[in-house]
Amino acid sequence: MVKKRLPPSSSSSALRPHLWLGSKIIVSFVIFLCIFALLRLHSQSKHLSLASARAASVRRPSDPFVGLPKIAFLFLARSNLPLDFLWQRFFQNAYEGSFSIYIHSKPGIVFDESTTRCTFFQGRQLSKSVQVAWGESSMIKAEKLLLEEALQDPANQRFVLISDSCVPLHNFSYIYNYVMSSSKSFVDSFLDEKEGRYNPKMSPTIPKDRWRKGSQWITLVRKHAEVIVDDDLIFPVFNQHCKRRPALDLDGKMNPMSELEEEVERRTLTYTLWNESVNEMERQGWHPITFKYTDADPEHIQEIKGINHVYYETEFRTEWCKSNATYVPCFLFARKFSRGAAMRLLSEGVVGPFNPAALLS
Repeated sequence: MVKKRLPPSSSSSALRPHLWLGSKIIVSFVIFLCIFALLRLHSQSKHLSLASARAASVRRPSDPFVGLPKIAFLFLARSNLPLDFLWQRFFQNAYEGSFSIYIHSKPGIVFDESTTRCTFFQGRQLSKSVQVAWGESSMIKAEKLLLEEALQDPANQRFVLISDSCVPLHNFSYIYNYVMSSSKSFVDSFLDEKEGRYNPKMSPTIPKDRWRKGSQWITLVRKHAEVIVDDDLIFPVFNQHCKRRPALDLDGKMNPMSELEEEVERRTLTYTLWNESVNEMERQGWHPITFKYTDADPEHIQEIKGINHVYYETEFRTEWCKSNATYVPCFLFARKFSRGAAMRLLSEGVVGPFNPAALLS
């Protein structure tokens, strides 16, 4: 497993040493498609068929957008969204008309007054969805469905993929200004030459020297979202030849990459803490550490919010977090958070002013 090392900390709490020893990156199949597609934007566009071009024009508006740009929040959920009370407060503090919400859940799930307390989630589920299996290509299909639906609204200019256990680390205004101020996508990407997941049968469509690792949780500008949705070349090859390995190796997935890295910030905006204390026999159970109520104290959250660089061991590379050449904190979101931990963030006012009586209404 490749490590991404974070800055050291003087904290003495039980979980914090793991935070600064390093986080483990576990990669969903979406990154195989995403990085290759968006970084081959120019070289692949000339090879799109006329049929694909016509389909793209039917699928989404083609006129230039004028007005207040939106962030499309794309929630990838297993069933419901258990942290809806925190997101309710987050979106209540948003600018009117500055965001949109799309939810992919398993088929048959409906978000209404009986299933969610977040009014912003009600009726926002996709009309079509697929049954998703972790670590399989169905996850890419779900994420492409989210992007395709979000692209129907020309005001959506940024696209943020969110998990059902994810929380915002800042209020809406901070996150909106951070994301919109950058002209680039945020896509985690690093080389791991020891990883053996590449299948030579993918060549020449997916050359071996273009593979990278990266986090699933991406933030895209609109043209990169369009490239992913329009792809009919990379995903079929990947889906055919890149298969899931036994449980011991689920941490070792790879993604292809091309020459246009200047179009992205090579990092994720979502913080994840991985348990590094397990031995080889325990790796079947590797999973992101879940933050409990006691782990969400203000000092701990502030330490995460203060991280400004990540060290990639396999490339001997320190990625100083920047937005359009300006140094900024690395993370806007974090996972995985329990309901208790999310409640503490709410009570501490992390996402905005909070009135406890609101939960009783």
